[in-house]
Amino acid sequence: MNPTQNWRCSLGALEQLPELQAYQDAPAQMAAGAPGKRGHLSMAFEMRRGRSILSHLRRQSPLLVQQALYWDEAMPQLPICMMLSVGGGTLQGDRLSIDVDVADGACAHVTTQGASRIQAMDANCAVQAVNLSVGAGAYLEYLPDALIPYRQSRYASQTHICLHPEGSLLLSEMVMAGRHHHGAGECFAYELLSLSTRVFRPDGRAVFAEKLLITPLLHAPAQASVMHDQQVFGTLFILTPPDVAQRILARARPLCRFDQAPYAGVSELPGQAGLMCRIVGREAESVRQQMRGFWQLAREEATGHGLPSEFAWR
Repeated sequence: MNPTQNWRCSLGALEQLPELQAYQDAPAQMAAGAPGKRGHLSMAFEMRRGRSILSHLRRQSPLLVQQALYWDEAMPQLPICMMLSVGGGTLQGDRLSIDVDVADGACAHVTTQGASRIQAMDANCAVQAVNLSVGAGAYLEYLPDALIPYRQSRYASQTHICLHPEGSLLLSEMVMAGRHHHGAGECFAYELLSLSTRVFRPDGRAVFAEKLLITPLLHAPAQASVMHDQQVFGTLFILTPPDVAQRILARARPLCRFDQAPYAGVSELPGQAGLMCRIVGREAESVRQQMRGFWQLAREEATGHGLPSEFAWR
């Protein structure tokens, strides 16, 4: 699908971000990007004999995927891959990269086994580069669990997307203020959080870019018009053809709420790329449930399938 690969982000380019230049010191333990700290996942999905399968898998510790499973009763043809980390969270000096390619007509769901915990750091930083490619008529749900930055952590992640105009991608991001139930609490006690998303078409044309940069020690997020007393921030990008996006938008507006938490809104993205849903709340579960409502509408309109019942232990 991709005539060129220049849309992809690299760890080398990510390490050169201006906001990370103050965090280039070497850890006293293992060097940044040393074996065991340079994790990589590469997954490809394609149609074979009428079924979407995981056709390619490459993994390098501390990141791990075992196999694709088909347990979604509402969409039984959907291969589901759960990303695992065997490193006890994301540590200083970690350099992680994830590539997911979904070929024309294929579908996939990629998630994590739980929250991504960014551990406390006394040197360097952690970075992650994510590249997602979605072909014509393809459908990808890339829905990792919450990101929890611990006290004194520094973390940057870039997600680059190559999306065919007839493909659909659901991409979620849920960020907590920290371990706000840990002892006296660690709300906005991390040093730096940088999250960016860029979307391209197969011909290399840029569609839109968005970046979230938080430095709580310099600019407190817990103020009016920013996060105030809310502690969880969720985003769901619904990237889909314009006619599908308009159907989702019509159904999503009643889910928006501005009178009480979790607060939620939806807006159209530039370049007829789709929609962006934003949710702010005090607890992760309430934000997750609000996001699930938008997710359900998006899947129904994009694929004709609903969502399965939630697990009893959720």
